[in-house]
Amino acid sequence: MAHEGICFLSATEMARAIREQSVSVVELVDAVLGRIEEFNPKLNAYCTLMADSARETARHADEGIASGTELGPLHGVPISIKDNLYVKNSRTTFGSKLNENDVTAEDAPITERLRRAGAIILGRTNTPEFGWKGVTDNRVFGITRNPWNPELTPGGSSGGGAAAVAVGLGPVAIGTDGGGSLRIPASFCGLVGHKPSYGRVPTWPGVSVGSLRHVGGMTRTVEDSALLLNVIAGPDERDPESLPASDVDYLVEIDRGIEQVRIAFSPDLGFATVDPEVAHLCEQSAMRLSEAGAAVEQVELDWDDPYECWRVFFYGASAARLGRIVEEQGHLLDPGLRACVEDALKLRGLDYSDALTRRNEYWHRIRRVFESFDLLITPTLSVPPFAVGQDNADPFPHQEQGDLQWTQFTYAFNLTGQPAASVPCGWTESNLPVGLQIVGRRFDDALVLRAARAFEQIQPWRDRWPEP
Repeated sequence: MAHEGICFLSATEMARAIREQSVSVVELVDAVLGRIEEFNPKLNAYCTLMADSARETARHADEGIASGTELGPLHGVPISIKDNLYVKNSRTTFGSKLNENDVTAEDAPITERLRRAGAIILGRTNTPEFGWKGVTDNRVFGITRNPWNPELTPGGSSGGGAAAVAVGLGPVAIGTDGGGSLRIPASFCGLVGHKPSYGRVPTWPGVSVGSLRHVGGMTRTVEDSALLLNVIAGPDERDPESLPASDVDYLVEIDRGIEQVRIAFSPDLGFATVDPEVAHLCEQSAMRLSEAGAAVEQVELDWDDPYECWRVFFYGASAARLGRIVEEQGHLLDPGLRACVEDALKLRGLDYSDALTRRNEYWHRIRRVFESFDLLITPTLSVPPFAVGQDNADPFPHQEQGDLQWTQFTYAFNLTGQPAASVPCGWTESNLPVGLQIVGRRFDDALVLRAARAFEQIQPWRDRWPEP
């Protein structure tokens, strides 16, 4: 089996090949590390490579196979972990000069579960400072680039992981999502990005944006996303908001189909402006779900943009974390982050209480849609990938520069905690990927993944790779 061929396998295929002993774990890890050596200098996807420990773990994994040890579902599969989640004895910087030399002494719950499942941790992937924006660059490691066009951003804040998976530097990237940070880079890099239901995957240590934060992964296939969720879902005492255990097998669920599932397609949620090419690809793709037996209906929604509500929780929490150090160490922060923190320091307790009320009211508007429909489909983002060096996409003519209108479809569902996934739905004339977002009822990750799988079968994408 050629090394390049090994790198293009999905996680599920890698795990199967290892079990069948058609490839060794050492061979697989060496192949992926070789590909990282070739492409990472161009993309800056990995900020910290753990090559020595990955090779050592791979040797132990092969020894386990030889001795007949019971194998976990990800035995020998190489993965990456975003540089804002704890990995024992690894530098975890959060992309910040404030934490540039910090080494974490413990694993996060998701890291523990991946290890128990047999995964091989290759290293840490790049993130903007404290995940504050939807592109990936920072003062510690620099800019991460999009494999489809290195002059463009892969999105963020889990952009390093997305760039890695898109070009075969490991089949699974673990990340976080507080306003779209899994779905944005998945859309910009042509991947599946699944934001599990709030609490489905425990998060620890607690972070200031905890009420918005989801932990999940980006993959090339829906099957890999289901396999991953089987491994990482479940309660943990360190996260008091983690959901109770479930007996759902997501790998079984994804092939149940979506016949007679009721799907609402909204091109704009009632408030978003969308690039015409993106809008066309998303509408065309959403309607194709009827080919799988679903009842798809385009709906007109009258929702308001919840950005002002979301920003109180997101940037207000950032200010709670960083406000104390701004005066003396603010020069170390990304200037954009510092501006957001200084602005959020002006928020009052009354503003937070008002945002809680608006968040609840917003949920009830969304809930009513799900009284008539099982799923909501939207574009993932309003635009295709844009140039590196920008914190935001260029505004549409009626918009002001500097805010997050291009992510209006994503942060809404961090406020509600619903499961949502982005899947590739086409490529622009410039060969840039576009994502379609699938949003489910609270806690119904299974149906989100079923719909993603049905679309993947109707309009496959996994064999289309970038050539950076």
